[in-house]
Amino acid sequence: MPEIGDTAPDFTLPRDGGGEVSLSAQRPKKVVVYFYPRDDTSGCTKEALGFTEAAEEFGGADTVVIGISKDGVASHDKFVKKHGLSVILGSDEHSDVCERYGVWVEKAMYGKKYMGIERSTFLIDREGRIAQVWKKVKVPGHVEAVLEAAKGL
Repeated sequence: MPEIGDTAPDFTLPRDGGGEVSLSAQRPKKVVVYFYPRDDTSGCTKEALGFTEAAEEFGGADTVVIGISKDGVASHDKFVKKHGLSVILGSDEHSDVCERYGVWVEKAMYGKKYMGIERSTFLIDREGRIAQVWKKVKVPGHVEAVLEAAKGL
C-alpha cells in the first residue's frame, strides 16, 4: 500500500456515464480516491451519498472525488441514477488499481476467507503525492474528516 509522501499510482479507468477517468488528468487539483467494496450496498451507498452531499465543499477546496470499485460501468450507471450521485465512479473490474493501492486484500466473514476491497481513502496533493491515507474506513464521520484534510492541504 502506498504511504504518505509516495507518488500516487496513476490510473485510467472506465467511468460512469461513459469515457474514462485518469488520476494524472486531474492535476493541479487535489484528489480524493476512495475505494469501496460494492455498488448499492448500505455502507457504500452512505459513503457515496456523503461525498455527493459534500461535493460543493470539495469543489470549493479545489478537490475532485473519485470512487473506485470492481463493479462494471453499467452497475455504476445504475448506482448513480438510483441515488442521484455526483461523484466520479471508476470501474476496476480487473483489480489492477486496487492491487497497486494495496486495498485488494483477504477478508473473512462467518469463518470464510475471500478476496475483496478494504474500504480505504487516499488524499492526493496537487503534485500527485499521497498526503493522507485512511485504512479500514468506518463510514460515519469519514467524509467530514476527508473534507477537513482536503481544506487544510
